[in-house]
Amino acid sequence: MLLPILLLAAAGFTVLTTEFVIVGLLPGIARDLAVSIPQAGLLVTLFAFTVACCGPFLTAWAARFERKRLFVGILLLFAAANALAALASNIYVMAFARLVPALGLPVFWSLASETAVDIVGPAYAGRAIGKISFGVVCATVFGIPVGTLVGDAFGWRAAFWLLAGLALAKALLLFLYLPKTPRHNQATSLLGQFGILRSRLLQGHVVLSVLVFSGMFTAYTYLADILERLAGFDGATVGWYLMGFGAVGLLGNSLGGRAVDRHPLLASAGFCALMAIGLLAVVPSIQSPLGLPLALGLWGASQAALFLVSHVRVIKAAPQAAAFAASLNIAGANLGIGLGALIGGRVIDSFGLASIGNVAALLIGSSLLLALWLCSARFKTS
Repeated sequence: MLLPILLLAAAGFTVLTTEFVIVGLLPGIARDLAVSIPQAGLLVTLFAFTVACCGPFLTAWAARFERKRLFVGILLLFAAANALAALASNIYVMAFARLVPALGLPVFWSLASETAVDIVGPAYAGRAIGKISFGVVCATVFGIPVGTLVGDAFGWRAAFWLLAGLALAKALLLFLYLPKTPRHNQATSLLGQFGILRSRLLQGHVVLSVLVFSGMFTAYTYLADILERLAGFDGATVGWYLMGFGAVGLLGNSLGGRAVDRHPLLASAGFCALMAIGLLAVVPSIQSPLGLPLALGLWGASQAALFLVSHVRVIKAAPQAAAFAASLNIAGANLGIGLGALIGGRVIDSFGLASIGNVAALLIGSSLLLALWLCSARFKTS
């Protein structure tokens, strides 16, 4: 039972690294393609908005297919898209190379999560999805920093070539070792799945995901730029700082998995509070050899926890349509990612890079208040 989950987690590492590796490569891509940092940041917005707009529909449509073939096909799609990104000669080709894998990401994560819950049962959904989400943590611990280091040493194109090779390797592993799974009962129609949207509480959960990820990516999209321009670090040092940022996410993922099984909304509120503190502390401590790692550590651990907590929280709000609920969270999260990248770019242009942490903390603080309000509403209706 454990092997299929580990295989999916390994594939998820490549899928999520493809989305987020651009965070560490953004300065180099902007220089090479002759665009500004905020303009390059629109690549993050494009990917995220594509996931947000297409994710629920593609997931509902793809759920009818046998999972092994579906997952292998998605990994092959990612291999081709990353190869195209490595060859991109201008921002438009790069944009197309980012759009293509964005179509496959929500399908993979929604159905992989549903498969994990099917294996262990809904009572242990948090821990099972925690194992799947370990791929997310590894993407931040190793994928983004290693991509940044590879980009610094060999150019950002080499990072995308590496991702293309990894996607091919993971597709082969899934083809060889992932067992075929029976198709899910399709008695729940497409309209029936969309029927869960009538739940006001579920709507609130999705809005909460939008707010949380808007706050995250208002700052996180430009973290490499913060470390380069405000802290004065070179590319290699930025890569190691991103490695540390992701490493503390291992702790955050573990804490999040335990907390979300007890109380999803209170877990969301608690980690939002910690993240807001970390965001507010980054710029004031930017020249402190002790303060900056502590601020980034608090930010990184709480951010990793919120990835997992948000995913499980929405699934638990609609267990009768777990895969579709997961796709709604992924759509909401990516809408937030895209909005965050836009907001961060506008903040840089209007107020300067040093203001990003404050704006991001304001959004996370709003998320905290919404989580507490939803918690109160849940008790009133229970």
